Amino acid sequence: MKGVVFTEFLDFVGDRYGANAVDDIIDASDLPSGGAYTSVGTYSHAEMVQLCTALAEHTGEPAPELVRDFGTHLSCSFARDHHRFFERSSNFFDFLESIEGHIHVEVRKLYPGAELPSFTTELRTPTQLVMQYRSPRRMGDLAEGLIVGTARRFGVEARVQTTLIDGSDGQAVRFVVDLV
Repeated sequence: MKGVVFTEFLDFVGDRYGANAVDDIIDASDLPSGGAYTSVGTYSHAEMVQLCTALAEHTGEPAPELVRDFGTHLSCSFARDHHRFFERSSNFFDFLESIEGHIHVEVRKLYPGAELPSFTTELRTPTQLVMQYRSPRRMGDLAEGLIVGTARRFGVEARVQTTLIDGSDGQAVRFVVDLV
């Protein structure tokens, strides 16, 4: 997993819960990196799971909710740091549909060897988009938060319903995104 996700996660924790919380969750986790991340580094997904679990224990909030909130935070960072991806799309649904065919292609150029989730569109109407997310990392909650945050970036409000695809154990999720 790319280091930028880790550095943004620690920024999210610090902004929301304070610098002491960052130290606490790093101390509570058995991290091979020791909790020292660079945005261009690559780290084990297991470290993110440990950090999210430690944050949930630290705050008493459910981990899926925290991960969704982090996804919303991350969407703001992506919009700030990679605005050209957002400017390329004229609307929210066009942007979501460009993830696989454009954004991930460009990310792989910047970060060779990046292991990215896949997104495929099942259905699109003027007010609804149905997409499948697939990743062995099982970060559907993060993807959901990214979708909600990106909707805000495009000035729309979206309701996202998630369903695990049968037998996927979280590796495949269907998102039904409705504009409200």
